[in-house]
Amino acid sequence: MARDLPAFGVRGLVTKQTKGRDIPHVPILQALTPVLERLTHDREPSERLLTGPRGGVLTTASVRDATKWDQLVTELELPSLTRHGLRHTGATWLADAGIPLHVLQGILGHKSIETTRGYLHPDTRHLTDAAARANAFLDGHENPDRESPATSSRATAPRR
Repeated sequence: MARDLPAFGVRGLVTKQTKGRDIPHVPILQALTPVLERLTHDREPSERLLTGPRGGVLTTASVRDATKWDQLVTELELPSLTRHGLRHTGATWLADAGIPLHVLQGILGHKSIETTRGYLHPDTRHLTDAAARANAFLDGHENPDRESPATSSRATAPRR
């Protein structure tokens, strides 16, 4: 894993080979920079930043065990919560923050943009807000200076 942090001359990117053998560029959130700089201090760029319990590759099983995941979801009474589900949540939050879909595709390491779309799950608040905006627009309240398509002089009757 190459760690592209300010100390290494490039800001905000970390690279990791995916299961598809691509190397995506993943932005580092600003809040994580001090932690990552501390963890990378006096390490070679090619050295693994995070390792499994025996110093090897970090696996999903070792992450589950290290975080006491099974115990955590039991205590929270959220048995359906998965680590992969958190990946979907993160992707949705990035999309909600305005990150373009093709950029998310690269961050997530997906070959297909359709796979990336499958990761996005609109919050019911967004659906409710969309309905409210559509209703306001159709009622002519959204922007009084703007004609709705139904009342516009350019509107045409549907073809039969």
